[in-house]
Amino acid sequence: MKTVRDFITGLTGVLASVIGLGIVAAIVFGGEVYFFGNVIDTIMGYVVMLGDNGLAGLIVLLIVMGVLNIK
Repeated sequence: MKTVRDFITGLTGVLASVIGLGIVAAIVFGGEVYFFGNVIDTIMGYVVMLGDNGLAGLIVLLIVMGVLNIK
């Protein structure tokens, strides 16, 4: 189980880095970037979805932050 947990933790870190790279690429090159798609619009869609759901959106955001260990 420790091996699986370590693998998932590493994969989550890599995916978070890829998202960061996609945001930077979208800012530098503008709009939709090959391979990354339209990262900023996708993230904004999630933010709007969480905001529209009020308290439920806040609870989901706190759960995601807890899973990703964001403080």
